[in-house]
Amino acid sequence: MKRLQGFTLIELMIVVAVIAILVAIAYPAYKDQVTRTRRAEGKAAATQMAAALERCYTINNAYNAAACAGIGGATISENKHYSVSAAVTATTFTVTAAPQGAQAADDSACGSLTVNQLGQKTPNPASSDCWKR
Repeated sequence: MKRLQGFTLIELMIVVAVIAILVAIAYPAYKDQVTRTRRAEGKAAATQMAAALERCYTINNAYNAAACAGIGGATISENKHYSVSAAVTATTFTVTAAPQGAQAADDSACGSLTVNQLGQKTPNPASSDCWKR
C-alpha cells in the first residue's frame, strides 16, 4: 500500500503561527513608518509656506502686505494628510500644519506642527522627534 504524501495539520498550524508572529511584529513598524512619511509631507508644506512668507517680507517689508495676502490662506498638503494655514501680522507669522483624517488619529503624539518667523518649531524639536525625521 502506498503512503499518502502531504502536510499534517500540526505542520500547517506551525506555519500559520510563525506567519502570525511575523505579521504582529511587522505591521506596527509599517504603520509607524507610514505616519512618519506623512508627517514629512506636513513639515514640507509648513516650511514651504514659511519660506514664501519670508520671500514676501523681503520684497514688501511686511508679512501682511497685499502681495502676501494669498500666501497665508489655508491650503491642503499634496496628499491631503495636512491642512496648512498661517496667522499673519505685519511683523510676525505662525504657520500651522494640522493633521487630517487618518493622520490625525495615527499621529496623536505630535499633533499640529507649527513654525514662526523666528524659525521656532513646535512641538519643540529638542524634546521630540516630530521635526527631526
